[in-house]
Amino acid sequence: MESVNTVANDTKWDTSFSVAGVSKWNNSFKVRFANDLARVKMLVKRGNTDIELIELPKPMTKPEIVTYLKTTDLYKNPEYAAAIDEADEKYNPVPRVPKKRGRKPKSATVVTLDAIKARAAVMSTSDSNVEAA
Repeated sequence: MESVNTVANDTKWDTSFSVAGVSKWNNSFKVRFANDLARVKMLVKRGNTDIELIELPKPMTKPEIVTYLKTTDLYKNPEYAAAIDEADEKYNPVPRVPKKRGRKPKSATVVTLDAIKARAAVMSTSDSNVEAA
């Protein structure tokens, strides 16, 4: 079986499921995974409502299922779509580019001999002004 998502091959999400969908539990929707539609009984027994499970075209892993659910009619319901998107972030994480750590370099100031002489000249004139006062 070829994987739709490479994340499924190198993470702990390698178990296959043949049924998936969404249910409401504790006033929020969750994506559910199962191997047969008899799972509905257990979800009802545990207090889930608005249970929508579908049979998948082939056994899939959780990352593959979440990607597939985005192509189904379940994704047209905004509440279901939010749960599917949340599961997508969990099971199909976007790889982040690590930030470089450390200090930012200070702006490079070029010190020339002329700049040192000019600063010395300014300092000597200000010293002579102080002595004159």
